[in-house]
Amino acid sequence: MCSIAGMINIRDEKIQDISHKLYVMNDLQKHRGPDDTGIWSNQHEYIGLAHNRLSILDLTDCGHQPMQDGQTGNVICFNGEIYNYLELREEISGEFRTDTDTEVILRAYAKWGEDCVKHFKGMFAFAIWDTKKHLLFCARDRFGIKPFYYAVVDNIFYFASEMKALLPFLPDIETDIEGFRDYLTFQFCLGSHTLFKGIKELEPAHSLTIQNGNINFKRYWQVFYDLDWNHTEKYFVEKLDELLHQSIKYHIRSDVPIGGYVSGGVDSSVISAMAADMVGGEKYAGFTGKFGIGRLYDESMYAEDVAEEHHFPLYQIDMTCEDFLNNIENVIYHLDTPVAGPGSFCQYMVSGLSAKHRKVVLGGQGGDEIFGGYTRYLVAYFEQCIKGAIEGTTDNQKYIVTYESIIPNLTALRNYKPMLKDFWSSGLFEDSARRYFKLINRAPILYDCIHQEMLSDYDPYETFYKIFYAENLKNTCYFDNMTHFDFKTLLPALLQVEDRMSMAHGLESRVPLLDDELIEFVATIPANFKLKAGDMKHIFKKSMNRYLPDSIRKRTDKMGFPIPFNQWVKNEAKDFVYDVLTSEKARNRQFIDNKKVIKKMESESDFGRSIWGVLCIELWQQIFHDKKSEYRRKLIVT
Repeated sequence: MCSIAGMINIRDEKIQDISHKLYVMNDLQKHRGPDDTGIWSNQHEYIGLAHNRLSILDLTDCGHQPMQDGQTGNVICFNGEIYNYLELREEISGEFRTDTDTEVILRAYAKWGEDCVKHFKGMFAFAIWDTKKHLLFCARDRFGIKPFYYAVVDNIFYFASEMKALLPFLPDIETDIEGFRDYLTFQFCLGSHTLFKGIKELEPAHSLTIQNGNINFKRYWQVFYDLDWNHTEKYFVEKLDELLHQSIKYHIRSDVPIGGYVSGGVDSSVISAMAADMVGGEKYAGFTGKFGIGRLYDESMYAEDVAEEHHFPLYQIDMTCEDFLNNIENVIYHLDTPVAGPGSFCQYMVSGLSAKHRKVVLGGQGGDEIFGGYTRYLVAYFEQCIKGAIEGTTDNQKYIVTYESIIPNLTALRNYKPMLKDFWSSGLFEDSARRYFKLINRAPILYDCIHQEMLSDYDPYETFYKIFYAENLKNTCYFDNMTHFDFKTLLPALLQVEDRMSMAHGLESRVPLLDDELIEFVATIPANFKLKAGDMKHIFKKSMNRYLPDSIRKRTDKMGFPIPFNQWVKNEAKDFVYDVLTSEKARNRQFIDNKKVIKKMESESDFGRSIWGVLCIELWQQIFHDKKSEYRRKLIVT
């Protein structure tokens, strides 16, 4: 795992001090690749690439980047892993100078051109300079596992793995208003938006080219929900097992020992169970975290059961409020933006533990989005079941379960009564898109703390609606629309956290559930197998139960990775949060009235996110916006 960066003058004019600028970009991302660093520019100095390397495959110097193709002269900087690189080597044939997947990408591009991305299994973000065509070709993996950000300033296209590496080149560090409205609504940005004005994100499954002064974007992959009504549950169960085994076999390819995150939930437990069985339990290592303040914040006993059953050592870290106070600013710095909730702190701490023992870990990201594991799906469906029963529409395949069949599984909503009360307080039985938007819309919580007059007319709902009813969703039901939206939006945001929190410690995180063949197959499974009688992730759990201990198979209380943040805010962390939100600059922010936020501190529920969201925005502004001059000074050649 590595970092990439680069720049190209789209008018083919020389870039002044290009080597120093590339060095600055590498330096800002050096945590991502502590094993090696390199820069390259062409003789005319209008195109340059930079790279930091974390050695996973071919640990020799042969993996140095930027790497040049000895046959074509093309040059690449690459971040990620191509898991099927050995198979592609055989298919491409010919002489190879290294044993790296980086060289395989170069040779694949020489053979298939821009279509090379369709042949790759893996996680990747890369840029290739085609010397003959005078063309820059950049691409990002299908799911957004590896990051790619860019900015265009004074006819120069800059790109990097992390946004902080682009900040020195911006004319100013400002908040993007549309991105900010997305954040208030979802706690992440949609599409190519980011929270930095002038910085965009290359979307997952997209590539771009720069040639003759033109920048062109292209989607090269899409998942289609062509439902398979011809097969039985038994077929889907067996096929899922086969495909996940195949994916994990690819994901455990490494020249260094591997391990895995084990949270105590189904997804990460299955991944580590399978992987440990394949490589041998004594060669594998599991990692988990807990808060030693009660059962609600400690799921380590489930992780211990998985480790014991599959014979691998489990390392644990007990996280405290002191850890939070000492590390939260590092978390925000590495995230680049305030996203995806307080679980990012947990991932930062567990990644730090993992990095002491391994360079590569496997995780379970993606399971909730592709199989339907979030409780809000059950909340939304419960309402629609009642509506369908009243209107007599339960037999038109719009509703995959009836309200009678869903009743036995409603105990999963025991801890969500406050959500239900709020959800049903207004808009009951509206259009399904509006109802799901209400479930995920966090903006009303902070409405009275926002300077509304400073926001634009941009409406996040319009973007939400286009994704919710996207063209690749045909003859689907409400459940598919909900999970598809989260797959396209929430999942990339969570993957950003996965990438940043692991790379902050020079650790590579892999996600075997996000395999293109597996995802395409899951999209064909009718929703009545995924949410059978209200049993969330039914088909996945049935397929994977034999890998899990009884304690996990029989769980009904899984709540993600809760942290006692709001308890800390009212106690040990109260002074810290108060000081952050009452500094002179914090009291005069453009968009948020932090004085009103402080009044919410005592009334915030245990799992509310309003204080977390605003605290992260303020820390983000202090770390980046308030230090804009420091980023600009990095470009001064001494």
